[in-house]
Amino acid sequence: MTTSAQTAQTTTLSYADDGRSLTFTAGGQDIASYTYRPTDEQYESPRPFFHPLTTLEGDEVTISRPWDHVWHKGLSWALPNVGEHNFWGGATYTRETGYANLDNNGAMNHEAFSYIEESASTITAAEDLLWTSQPTEPGQQGTPLIREQRRFAIQLLPSGNSWALLFETEMTNVSGAEIGLGSPTTEGRDNAGYGGLFWRGPRSFTGGEFRSEAGTGADEFMGTRSPWIAFTGQHDVTCRKSTVMFVEDQSNAGAPNQWFARSSMFACLGSAPFFSEVVPLKVGEPLKYRYAVVISAGDIDADSASALAGAARDALDGWA
Repeated sequence: MTTSAQTAQTTTLSYADDGRSLTFTAGGQDIASYTYRPTDEQYESPRPFFHPLTTLEGDEVTISRPWDHVWHKGLSWALPNVGEHNFWGGATYTRETGYANLDNNGAMNHEAFSYIEESASTITAAEDLLWTSQPTEPGQQGTPLIREQRRFAIQLLPSGNSWALLFETEMTNVSGAEIGLGSPTTEGRDNAGYGGLFWRGPRSFTGGEFRSEAGTGADEFMGTRSPWIAFTGQHDVTCRKSTVMFVEDQSNAGAPNQWFARSSMFACLGSAPFFSEVVPLKVGEPLKYRYAVVISAGDIDADSASALAGAARDALDGWA
């Protein structure tokens, strides 16, 4: 009989690059796609994103361009209040205007992959990006604001039914002036502190369950702080369950930071280091954030969640 541990040891990773996106496979099955040259409209704040993401059993755990928020893109690094600019997409919330279309939707522009390294259990990509403001004329590039050095890895975990997406970003201000990183909550809207590494789940995950060290629940997890948080939802068609877990590197500034967590309206979860306080991005003082996002087949209980979070922490620690 083949155990899940044996399966994890014998499964190998590979990737393909079509000039627009990277596709990662495990044992011959696609598990992740990273679109680094998006074709989205300026209003959606074009940026690289991961979609689809699937379990090793093939169940898809992301949605992209849902009709209610077309700027939600699977899993992506997205910030709504970057000074006067919007790198989230859609309308911008400010104290003066509420939600309004302000012609301030910037773009995170892929410049190059500095390297892509492969092993049997891990593939790591390093990417250079330039964040620019919304251009004044179509077809032009906006003003450079932030240079980002991004790394991410696809890594198989010891358990045969889970894998981790490791994510690291270092943002350097090139605008010439301090930029405040905030959220609608820092602009006065209660419990709307979204902005960071953000995941949007399938429609069928609506009403699913969050779990952290504090226990289980739903929307009451909005704004809470914990080293890790997980969401379990159920799929249409297969009727199987899957779990998405976020683990924050505790070296992040402000860790443990707040989580943006929603279940009842739709399933979403995000790191939110700018939830309730503006974080200054100063010239000459880069900001770095690191996370592990675990994609696991099935439900989890307290013990398996703790074990999964431990495996993700080990993966982050070993990914220097």
